Amino acid sequence: MQLLVYILVYPLLWFISILPFPIFYKVSDAVYLLVYYVIGYRKEMVLKNLKLCFPEKSEDELLAIRKKFYKHMCDLFFEMIKSLNISEKQLNERVKFHNLELLDKYARENKSVILLCGHYANYEWVLSLSRHIKHEGFGIYAPLSNKYFNRLVKKTRRQQKGELITKSETPKTMLRNYKNNVLSLYGFVNDQSPMVHQARYWREFFGITVPVHTAAETFAKKFDHAVVFFCAKKVKRGYYETTIVDITDSPKDYPDYKITDIYTEMLEKEIRKQPEYYLWTHNRFKHRNKVPEEYLKN
Repeated sequence: MQLLVYILVYPLLWFISILPFPIFYKVSDAVYLLVYYVIGYRKEMVLKNLKLCFPEKSEDELLAIRKKFYKHMCDLFFEMIKSLNISEKQLNERVKFHNLELLDKYARENKSVILLCGHYANYEWVLSLSRHIKHEGFGIYAPLSNKYFNRLVKKTRRQQKGELITKSETPKTMLRNYKNNVLSLYGFVNDQSPMVHQARYWREFFGITVPVHTAAETFAKKFDHAVVFFCAKKVKRGYYETTIVDITDSPKDYPDYKITDIYTEMLEKEIRKQPEYYLWTHNRFKHRNKVPEEYLKN
């Protein structure tokens, strides 16, 4: 069944990926009308999240943000498809990276890096960063249930000089690279909600106490990797700029969870500037009523 779905769907994805950008975005506009006005995909979830995060905003303001978000979400979905056939020239025109000198400095120091980012702007084209750095790039991801599409995604990312590894593969990959002195950069999209029984740390995100992932900080301390924040901005439709922001080159000097706090605060600050570019369909605050007592006392 997985193969049949792949055989049926892949030709359509391939066709969409070769469309010229003007036509490509008109198709995205059509899908937006269908998703927003007809299907209504997770509209209530999005509005609920926005109300939690922006209680100071009026209903009309929140609805306006929601509408802009769905337009961006459809563009993002199509830009993922475009990755199948986008050229290096097109990527270089549409995705600009600032402060690459910081990563060059770490490369000269033979220091591997952990890059933290969120589901903001275009987090899928992040892996094209690997074309511009001396580190070997790895992106941590959750594999797709369809193994054929999963292979396709991994193949597409390799074309951008990035390698995808699953969460379960991450510890052994990092250990192997550390032992073999492989200069590496690991990209963590680090804003999803962990399962409650696996949560080691809770903190506020948009004023709401939630569990947060801490694995990136743990790995940084274990292997003494530098930590940076990937600050993405959507300049205009189909064009993005990102800035590499230094967090620390000595993670072991920080108390537990301080690096996680710094990253979370940086991400929230960016989201507040243009909230329509964050992935609000995630049920990010589903555990807000399960806060352990020790955090309620603080």
